Amino acid sequence: MHFKDTILNNLAEKANVAQFVSYDPALEQRYCRIYNYDNNYQFASINEAITALLNQSGEKSVNIRSFDPKDPKSREFIYGLKDINKIQESLQRLASQGLYTIINETIDINDGGVSGVTLGDVIEFAPGDTPRCVEKPGTASLPRQIGLNLLNIVYGFRPALDYSPQTRVEFSIHPLRRGFLNDHTIIWELEDIGISHANARINWPNRFSQFIGDKTYGLLIAHLLDLPVPYTTVISRKIAPFSFGQPTGCSENWIRTCPIVQVPGKFTTQRGWCDLFELMNTEDPDGNAIASVLSQKGIEATYSGALIVGENEEVIIEGIQGYGEDFMIGNKYSVKLPNHILSSVKNLYEQVIKKLGAVRMEWVADHQKVWVVQLHQGSTKSSGNTIYPGSVSSYCKFDVKQGLEALRQLISTINPHVQGIILVGDVGITSHFGDVLRKSEIPSRIEAKEIITQN
Repeated sequence: MHFKDTILNNLAEKANVAQFVSYDPALEQRYCRIYNYDNNYQFASINEAITALLNQSGEKSVNIRSFDPKDPKSREFIYGLKDINKIQESLQRLASQGLYTIINETIDINDGGVSGVTLGDVIEFAPGDTPRCVEKPGTASLPRQIGLNLLNIVYGFRPALDYSPQTRVEFSIHPLRRGFLNDHTIIWELEDIGISHANARINWPNRFSQFIGDKTYGLLIAHLLDLPVPYTTVISRKIAPFSFGQPTGCSENWIRTCPIVQVPGKFTTQRGWCDLFELMNTEDPDGNAIASVLSQKGIEATYSGALIVGENEEVIIEGIQGYGEDFMIGNKYSVKLPNHILSSVKNLYEQVIKKLGAVRMEWVADHQKVWVVQLHQGSTKSSGNTIYPGSVSSYCKFDVKQGLEALRQLISTINPHVQGIILVGDVGITSHFGDVLRKSEIPSRIEAKEIITQN
């Protein structure tokens, strides 16, 4: 005999579960877990129980799950009922079939929270889904403590997931408190399965990085790996603002738009404040491209630039004096960087390569340290003046003074199997021009010029 409501009641002895009341086929109450009521409180009537459950539910809605204890498979499931009469009618219909029923509060999976699983040293999760998201592609996977610290930063509370590494935990976390303990963490299943040797591989883009923005996720990972990240406040479309990073000693603010996935150089980055609502409405009126906007403390820049990993694991560092926007958009060419700047940037790379593998980063140096202002995963095939290798019959020359949007337009007209692009102008291989061509996998190179060797 497999009594699902008994299992749920036992789980409630150890954790916060979704509020519920259960009935047998005679419609006699079996169990109850509702906030502000004693455990297994006995209601005078079904109507009273349903009313209490609806009143305490954040959605003012319930689901009905039915089961036969002789068969572990669930039977009919009814979602999102709000009318008491319809709820009672459904209960009576299911009871007439000899089924047990559980009425539980509806918890919206699109409330801005996430669901997932912890086991061993791994935590995996995704927004807008149930814990079964771990069976789908795109789920965020992190070492347990890094993942818990990340969720603590994003949501402002530490998920109640302090269970043994030998316990597999299915959970969901929510911006508004839920469950019979009125907490942010709901536990759906606990299962002791013994020692797990699973390891998390930090990897993005994933569904959560797209939820908060690619740039935001990369900076969060950098911060959690103890890299110096400027103090950053994230204003998101889907969740409340949150902050992380270190003070820079500068009172200026930078505004950085944060697309769902990286789109090099397309959206606004500017020094000084602006109307964020107008900015998003202008650059992304449909809300399909920009996940959030970052307000980031400024840096007294002495040098700025970018790092990529090229062919044969070559670390390529380029930059200019002062702020780096002109370098990234092709208005200025890289200068020979001082040895102490090169050494500091390389040290940052060495800190993350063991955890993340090859990365690409944008950096800014002040008089004290080098800061990470963007972090992305992956190596490139760039080497020397070659941005992206390939054998094609012809090349089209492109003057970088025409700008990134003109380059994107040109790329849309090219068949990369037969034609490539040669960039003409003082532009770095690590600039956004290089990023756009690498992302598009267009055979491309920079027109021959003096190569500045960084030692």
